[in-house]
Amino acid sequence: MEQDFLPINGTDYIEFYVGNAKQSCLFYQHCFGFELIAYAGPETGVRDRVSYVVKQNKIRFVFTTSLISESEIANHVKKHGDGVKVLALWVDDAASSFHETTLRGAESVQSPISQQDEFGSVVTASIKTYGETIHTFVERKNYSGVFFPGFKAAKSNFQSSQIGLKHVDHCVGNVELGQMNRWVDFYEKVMGFKLLITFDDSDISTEYSALMSKVVSNGNGYIKFPINEPAHGKKKSQIEEYLEFYNGPGVQHIAIATDDIVATVAELRKRGIEFLRVPDTYYENILDRVGTINEDLQDLKSQNILIDRDEEGYLLQIFTKPIQDRPTLFFEIIERNGAKSFGKGNFKALFESIEREQALRGNL
Repeated sequence: MEQDFLPINGTDYIEFYVGNAKQSCLFYQHCFGFELIAYAGPETGVRDRVSYVVKQNKIRFVFTTSLISESEIANHVKKHGDGVKVLALWVDDAASSFHETTLRGAESVQSPISQQDEFGSVVTASIKTYGETIHTFVERKNYSGVFFPGFKAAKSNFQSSQIGLKHVDHCVGNVELGQMNRWVDFYEKVMGFKLLITFDDSDISTEYSALMSKVVSNGNGYIKFPINEPAHGKKKSQIEEYLEFYNGPGVQHIAIATDDIVATVAELRKRGIEFLRVPDTYYENILDRVGTINEDLQDLKSQNILIDRDEEGYLLQIFTKPIQDRPTLFFEIIERNGAKSFGKGNFKALFESIEREQALRGNL
């Protein structure tokens, strides 16, 4: 068997560059049930930025804001709005990960550095991917601190309560027309990923618009990155809308796994999160298509949760509306009951739902 030159243990963290990290942190605590665990800023010796780290089960998000008007972070937020900057990958050897990927053509952002404090050391190194998004390799086997050197443990006065979010299932990137295969090649050749699945415009289309998507996955399947590009249609696709408002390629959505999607979504709604809606007619013959499921169909219908099946089982999924004012980043909540796929049977209903939102914004 071919040796995996880039073994990855999972997603280490996802870092968002935002306009107001303090408020974003509170939003994710209140609405998504994350707990504040760490902070870096002037009080910890960092002069130009503040970062808040939140956690729920295996998910770590970092929200970072610039304290100065002219900086890479400030320019990123000005250009893109709030968005994902870093998809960090947890590895056993960050230097080797950097060497193996740059050897194969990855563009360096930061060569390996080791940071120390009283809890040990963390080694990180970063490479570029689509747009201004980067991958940071994180080696923390010699570290027992809360997050990174330079961060201090933090606790919020707000008592957040978890809502069953478990781990990052997949992260989706949107790229320009004609660029999907370039980035699939990057993940295959530079990072040793395998092409998992391909969707073309016959799979993902409505009366008005279409897109194409390919999914790449690392050796153990812990990291899955679908890459989307627009396809030609009568009107503007959701990918084109994203690229226009994000001003280039970037992370379109983050899918988070739960073991009880009905309870998780009900709680998210209660806390103010808005979801895309499919019409009730979606449920009329759904069981003829997907077969027997363990859940009560009325419970799924009441929360407007979508169902799909593949050869290995079924999945339940739902998508939030964009979680900032620009129609860019959103979240998917997913519960897998054996299924390894991405809900192909729901694409048409889902994209018609997205188009209804686009039409309301005047962007279809």
